[in-house]
Amino acid sequence: MLSSRFSILLQAALFAALLGLVACQTAPVQEMSDARQAISVAREAGAAEHASDEFKAAVDLLESAERHLNQREYQIARRDALQAKLKALDALQVSEVSKDPSQ
Repeated sequence: MLSSRFSILLQAALFAALLGLVACQTAPVQEMSDARQAISVAREAGAAEHASDEFKAAVDLLESAERHLNQREYQIARRDALQAKLKALDALQVSEVSKDPSQ
């Protein structure tokens, strides 16, 4: 009988811990800011013209991250924001290479 109570208490404690982890998930503020900044730099470097596919992918991913952020789906928003930043950096690199083919 003691074992059964211990098992129930252990399950309750694990469930409470899991709820705590889910509740502690925070909005990806820094990731969103980083993605926006990377897209801005890529845009200023002419990536919308010189690396349109990569640039559009970055913008689309940021828009997806914003939608998920508004729905409080922080894990998905964080993933999309990180991907948006990477795509923006890819666009920046492609843009720089296309403007200076000697690289």
